[in-house]
Amino acid sequence: MAKTIYCDGDLPKAAKIKGDVAVDTEATGLSPLRDRLCVVQLKGEGSEAYVVRVEKPYACPNLKKILSDKSRAHIFHFARFDMMMIKKFLGVDVPNVFCTKIASRLCRTYSDRHSLATLASELLGIELDKSEQCSDWAAKKFSKKQIEYAASDVLYLHDIRKILADKLKREGRAALAEACFKFLPVRVALDLDGWDEQDIFAH
Repeated sequence: MAKTIYCDGDLPKAAKIKGDVAVDTEATGLSPLRDRLCVVQLKGEGSEAYVVRVEKPYACPNLKKILSDKSRAHIFHFARFDMMMIKKFLGVDVPNVFCTKIASRLCRTYSDRHSLATLASELLGIELDKSEQCSDWAAKKFSKKQIEYAASDVLYLHDIRKILADKLKREGRAALAEACFKFLPVRVALDLDGWDEQDIFAH
């Protein structure tokens, strides 16, 4: 298992994050109007996982540099939420996104279960401990279990992406998935502007 490095405030300049990067976030809740970003987790290809605690004024240039890097792909599970919190609190538009939840919905139509834990179990044979999911992520100090949980959300995204990308190609839906990924910044803008509960394409 990859080593986990905890950082307070920002990534260190010497952080070794190579290639495409897996990204996740933790917040005080699920509403961008009420809740705030608390943690950003990152993992490069074959590198350590970084758990970065962030808070106002969100001055984290090293973290923002990785998240805005157009030379990398950024792998999320439920990118819509993570990108929304990153946009609102860090002011970053994340480029080159692959969302494993969207990919799963498009190619695993035999199932209605698309959580990260489900994908890790079915595709990799790995059981994730989600007991810390509803933790106090605004705490000034995290427990060892919180840090381990946060890291686990990015440890396997590279492998899951590879399997889902193959399934998308097999089902002839890779182009459709890519179109969905490219639409995510628009979806995020709609969410932040108050259109999260309405289907604007409806009659």
